[in-house]
Amino acid sequence: MRVLITGADGFLGSGLAWRLANTATGPSRLTLTDRQFVGKSTQIAGADLMPGDLTQPDFLDTLFEPGFDIVYHLASMPGGQAEAESERGRKINLTMPLDLAWRTAASRPGARFVFASSIAVYGDVAVEVISEATPTSPGLSYGAHKLMTEILLTDLARRGELSAISLRFPGLVARPPTESGHGSAFMSQIFHKIGAGEDFLSPVPASARCWWMSRAAAVETLLQASNLQCDAPTVLLPPALYATMAEMVQAIAAVVGRPASIQWGDDARLTRLFGAMPDIDASLARGLGIAGDADLQSLARVALSGD
Repeated sequence: MRVLITGADGFLGSGLAWRLANTATGPSRLTLTDRQFVGKSTQIAGADLMPGDLTQPDFLDTLFEPGFDIVYHLASMPGGQAEAESERGRKINLTMPLDLAWRTAASRPGARFVFASSIAVYGDVAVEVISEATPTSPGLSYGAHKLMTEILLTDLARRGELSAISLRFPGLVARPPTESGHGSAFMSQIFHKIGAGEDFLSPVPASARCWWMSRAAAVETLLQASNLQCDAPTVLLPPALYATMAEMVQAIAAVVGRPASIQWGDDARLTRLFGAMPDIDASLARGLGIAGDADLQSLARVALSGD
C-alpha cells in the first residue's frame, strides 16, 4: 500500500504522518511532501521525505512516478493569506489540488483521494442547523476554491476515475502559536494563553458560537474516511463540538486547574465568519462510524497536550 500525504510538515499533516507511521497495519510505503521539512515529520522513521513545490509540473512528475493507492491532500494556503495574495492562493488552493487529482487518477485509476475541504464552502449561513445538504455560498476565495475542488472530485468519482471524499473540516485546535495566517487563529491562541497563565484579548465576544475540533479527532476522521467503501458519500461534514467561547474557556480552565484571564472584544468580521455558527447535523458521518471529540474538556486536554 503506497500512501502520499501533502502538507505533511504542517499541523494536520504531521499528526496524520505520525499516526500512520506508528500503526501496525500502516502503509508499506509512506511518502511525505511539503515545501520544506523543519518540524517533527523529519523524525518519522521509514517515511520518504520529498520536499518540493506541488505547483511545479516537474516536481509532480517525480513525485507521482510510482503512483499511490491513497492520497491525503492536506496542503493549502490559509484563507486570510490567500485573500491577500490572490494569485498564489489560486495556484495553491485550486490549481494544485485539481492537478493532484488528475495525476492520481492517471497514475492509479480508482485510487482513494481524501481531500481536506473546509466549512468555508458555506459562507454566511442563515439556518439554525447545517449539514451536507445546506446550500453553499463561499464568502472568501479560500472557500470557493475548496468547493470547486469538491465538485471535480465528485465528478471523477462518478466517472470511476477516483475513489474520492472531501471532508469539510472546521478550524482545528490548538495550532502552533506561529501559525497566524488563519482567520480563526484566535481559537488556538486562547489555549496557549490560558495554558501559560497569560492574559488573552479575544477579538470576539464571550457569546460567540464556534465549531471546535482537535487535531487528534481530525486525524482519526481522515483515517476512517480513507477506509470507507466506494459507494460512501463523496462529501462529508465531520462531527465538531458546538460551543461558545465562554464555554470553551471554562473547559480549558478546568483542565489546567486555574482561572482564565480574558478580555472580550467585538470584531464584527471575525464574529460573523467564525463566531456566528449554526449547529451541525453530522448524522451522516456518525452513521459511518466517525465520532469526533467526546466533549469540551476532552478536546481541551488533547489540544493542550499537543496530541
